[in-house]
Amino acid sequence: MSAELKKSVTIGWWSGGITSAVAIKHAIDIGRNVVPIYFETGSTHSDNVRFKEKCEEWYNMPILTFKNPKYESVLDLLSKTTYVNGPHGAECTRSLKKEVRQRIEKWIPHDYQIFGFEYAKKEIKRAKRFSEQYPEANPIYPLIETQTTKENCLYILQQAGIAAPEMYRLGYKNNNCLGCVKGGMGYWNKIRDDFPETFDAMAKMERVKKHSCINGVFLDELERGRGHYPTEIAPECGAYCEIEEPNAEGEA
Repeated sequence: MSAELKKSVTIGWWSGGITSAVAIKHAIDIGRNVVPIYFETGSTHSDNVRFKEKCEEWYNMPILTFKNPKYESVLDLLSKTTYVNGPHGAECTRSLKKEVRQRIEKWIPHDYQIFGFEYAKKEIKRAKRFSEQYPEANPIYPLIETQTTKENCLYILQQAGIAAPEMYRLGYKNNNCLGCVKGGMGYWNKIRDDFPETFDAMAKMERVKKHSCINGVFLDELERGRGHYPTEIAPECGAYCEIEEPNAEGEA
């Protein structure tokens, strides 16, 4: 790597997922000047604190955390907005991720941005689409460049002595907020079993807002057994979630 590239600042979008964690580590190891950044939504599993601390030790640097000060959590945001999820995306994506990310891009002068798209056919297509839509981000994809899959990422973390986030250990495919509004029927039925209080809180919020997370059915009407999980996944909500709307899959 050239001396000029080492001086360049690279933002590493750390989502709390295993692929973004490993992608950032790879970039650090090859000498990039990385600034890891995390968006706090106030709605993730408590184990994220442990995983973030372990990654900071692994990187030997802090992961800078930013949060929209207007909202304590996703439910707090939804209580102050007009809808939950819709054809133009989720309000939490715009207010808790996109707006914060746009401010960070202005606050921190940088040359590149790291994204944890894994080495998989669907993710490679997603990265290509992303690069076309956001060329100004100068995106780099360490996992695709090194042909590293999500399974490889899990192994790398294990070798580093870092347990995967609890949501993975519970069988979820990504490490989103608890009760992601972009999840489908199978996802929400699993949330109902694993986190009944989260399910009930979102079901009540839907009725207050007269909008549902899932097109065509309110959570309090969702029949058990509907949907297909784990093959049906909630999309990972990363730094540029809007590229995923409205039919998103994958992890950033």
